[in-house]
Amino acid sequence: MSSASLRPAGEPDPDSIVTAVLDCSTVAGLSGGAAGEIATYLPGRRVAGLRIDDTTITVHVVGRYGPTMTEISNQVTRAVTPLGAGRQVGVVIEDLQVEDRGSSPTAAPPDPHRPLADRPPSTRLR
Repeated sequence: MSSASLRPAGEPDPDSIVTAVLDCSTVAGLSGGAAGEIATYLPGRRVAGLRIDDTTITVHVVGRYGPTMTEISNQVTRAVTPLGAGRQVGVVIEDLQVEDRGSSPTAAPPDPHRPLADRPPSTRLR
């Protein structure tokens, strides 16, 4: 049984919203928050990264590195708004997925005991 057959007429379909968000080129995935608390609960399952209430749809995403936060937010908002049954759309960018194209798979991780000032800027841990 799909979520569409269980929801009242005129209510947003969480599965359609998730599909639309994941189709955004600026989004790497959805995020359930630090403790997995961001979710919409459906009969027998939960949809992490999406919260729907009477007036708002809030989507928590992991963005792709490269586009600006505004570009990520705008793309998600444009994708979700037509599916939102008149609700406002909010976007929370929880994290960014960075594609590491330049590192060698055999490169050693930075030594955490090496003084911060002696490390190359790209490997400084804070």
